[in-house]
Amino acid sequence: MLDIVLLGLNHKTAPVELRECLAFSGEQIATALDDFSNYPHLSEMVLVSTCNRVEILMTTSDRLLAIQTAKQYISEIKQIPVSEFEHALYIHIGEDAIRHVFRVASSLDSMVVGEPQILGQMKEAYLTATQKNTSGVILNRLLHKTFFVAKRVRSETGIGDHAVSISYAAIELGRKIFGSLADKKVLLIGAGEMAELAVEHLIRNRSGDIFVANRTFERGLDLAKRFKGKAIRLEEVSECLKEVDIVISSTGAPGFILNREQVKSVMRVRKNRPVFFIDIAVPRDIDPEINTLGNAYLYDIDDLKNVIDENIEDRNREAVKGERIVDEAVIQFRKWYESLEVVPTIVALRAKLERIAEFEIQKTTQSLKHLSEDDCIAIQRMTQAMLNKILHDPTVYLKRNGCYGDKSVHIDVTRKLFNLDDETQN
Repeated sequence: MLDIVLLGLNHKTAPVELRECLAFSGEQIATALDDFSNYPHLSEMVLVSTCNRVEILMTTSDRLLAIQTAKQYISEIKQIPVSEFEHALYIHIGEDAIRHVFRVASSLDSMVVGEPQILGQMKEAYLTATQKNTSGVILNRLLHKTFFVAKRVRSETGIGDHAVSISYAAIELGRKIFGSLADKKVLLIGAGEMAELAVEHLIRNRSGDIFVANRTFERGLDLAKRFKGKAIRLEEVSECLKEVDIVISSTGAPGFILNREQVKSVMRVRKNRPVFFIDIAVPRDIDPEINTLGNAYLYDIDDLKNVIDENIEDRNREAVKGERIVDEAVIQFRKWYESLEVVPTIVALRAKLERIAEFEIQKTTQSLKHLSEDDCIAIQRMTQAMLNKILHDPTVYLKRNGCYGDKSVHIDVTRKLFNLDDETQN
């Protein structure tokens, strides 16, 4: 019986400096799968590599040798002595490996519980393994079950609800104030990574026109084009404030870009239509005194972090429900996996009884010349029906009902009882 073995490291066991050194690119993953195929003790393999983890999932006839092979391969391909990363490795075998895979795909083991990216990354890793023919009966079944479990956790719990990133939290606050962001005009001040993430969330919420103001106009122009927005110069921000509903600022400026007097003068022109400011810059871009103006709502990064902390607590509570779904799935998969061990014995038992029956039928019908072809077919059918009924109880016993404890003992007794291992073909 093959063992399921998982060897890896992640954000909990290895610092980013080590994870960067051991990460595999898509091309390196494909090469690694080809290389591992040359080892006879490794039957199936899937390799997952993300910014937060590197994991090798294997089925093997020799778990100790497989673990040693994986360590040595990583060492050679990355040119890092095993001693420099071995302390960061975790090894899961059998049921523990199954549970770990389910938890990873369900984002229960992620740096941010509930983040959706890991499932797509695991699907991509599995696709590469199928293309390289390194995933077979066991890992195919395991990964398909994994994706099903992850979908259940996502749909049956609130693990993915609520904002847990600064940009996402900012947009969620906007939705609370306006009810809906549909058709709301947005001004982005700064065109960095935070701004990009904010724009992506805005687009998902079907916001209206997007304006981008950046110290480097060309960079602002690039971001605006990507999201079908309009680039403006920093000098035009005050004019733009007259028409937008949401302002998100994330520059690296040393002082305030927007002050209270600027916004106060704009509010008169706006006829006190509400405007929502989100300051995700450190140091802050927007004068906190703006919050004293009527219909002006300002949130800075500390406000957003408080929202995030509350939401992470909510997600962690929902994760408990996810763990229960994972536990159920582990038990189901384990039963299927253990049933593989009895299949050869059941097949061998049926084959032996069918050979005995066929031999006796032929010997008997040779002396019964008066039997018609229909009579012979009827005897064959009767014999097959008898075999099915005789084999039913032993098959059920081996697969499920009677095999408590060590299943290998029951299999061994069955093989000895029916002399299956010494059976010769007649």
